[in-house]
Amino acid sequence: MPDRHEEERSDDGSIGLPDLGDNIDAVTFEQILEMDDDEDDRDFSKSIVIGFFEQAEQTFMKMDKALKEKDLELLSNLGHFLKGSSATLGLTKVKDSCEKIQHYGLKKDEAGTTLVDDDELCLSRIKDTLATVKEEYAEVEKVLRRFYQL
Repeated sequence: MPDRHEEERSDDGSIGLPDLGDNIDAVTFEQILEMDDDEDDRDFSKSIVIGFFEQAEQTFMKMDKALKEKDLELLSNLGHFLKGSSATLGLTKVKDSCEKIQHYGLKKDEAGTTLVDDDELCLSRIKDTLATVKEEYAEVEKVLRRFYQL
């Protein structure tokens, strides 16, 4: 029987690493999987992923509120927070979008290199990027829920 990570779909229908898609860095995610004591249960990595889901949902709600309140500093902090969490799991697109939110909240451009002295422009960019990151999150959540059969 092939290793779970080498097959695309097991007998029970769960997906293997080849199906994680381009939103998840397989090398980083596999490092999390290597911490599991049991490849069948994957309790350790599953708990990290479930914790991330809860954390992301709460952070998105805080971001929505901060956006309504036009709190750029808080938006930057929340972007930074979620960037770190998503990077740990290898969620590259989510991480990149959160980094943009962090930069916009600091009143900088997308790359964080040039100051932008226009709060409304920064808020508009955050609004657009927040919509994008929520879509990216929904994609990886779907894949990870399938992977863990949640």
